[in-house]
Amino acid sequence: MINSISEKLRAARKVVFVTGAGISQESGIPTFRGKDGMWRNYDAMKLATIEAFYDDPKLVWEWYNERRHNIFAAEPNLGHKAIAELEKYSEVVILTQNIDGLHQRAGSSQVLELHGSIVKIKCTVCDFKDEMYSEFSENPPLCTCGNILRPDVVWFGEGLPQDVWQKAIIHANNCDVMIIAGTSLVVSPANTLPIYAKQNDATLIEINPDNTIMTEDMDLSIRSTSAIALPELVSIFK
Repeated sequence: MINSISEKLRAARKVVFVTGAGISQESGIPTFRGKDGMWRNYDAMKLATIEAFYDDPKLVWEWYNERRHNIFAAEPNLGHKAIAELEKYSEVVILTQNIDGLHQRAGSSQVLELHGSIVKIKCTVCDFKDEMYSEFSENPPLCTCGNILRPDVVWFGEGLPQDVWQKAIIHANNCDVMIIAGTSLVVSPANTLPIYAKQNDATLIEINPDNTIMTEDMDLSIRSTSAIALPELVSIFK
């Protein structure tokens, strides 16, 4: 089936990737769902809320400090590297739900982080924002204004940064090919991005070991992991 759309891939001027936790999991970063979704007997999905943070900011920061440690120790895998390599042949934009920065570390230059970044922090009260790559000396960390700092990520129940989201929609609307890798497309509103691309006649390709809610809408579904499938797929563009 890949051969049937190979010409479209080679002719693509702009390729947009929508990536999720699956591609990061292949670098050893746990996901929120399934067997990886527990942390010290806590449901990770319940910790990633503003309610959990205000209820016990110290606990949530302990979790995030451990996540930061794991992410900083992880390395981009062959899937990340294949996406970066594709920039040699086409314009590539990555719309990622991941907060780990592995796409940037692999060499990708156009990455929109829909859900924020593990290295970014912000104050819960004032407008202070910064990046933090080292360990915090206190838990919870405090802003210079005296209020608690929080990870600058999008928690469940919070809206996406609108400037990032509007750019994501524009890229989805004007790509020739959209490749959805490592995401089950259950998290809104990121799961609407393939719809924008489809409405504008983009070729949709899905890379996932399992079916997703949009499998029937795909032009090609590859039942494999990103680290295995993406290097093979990117080779078609060469």
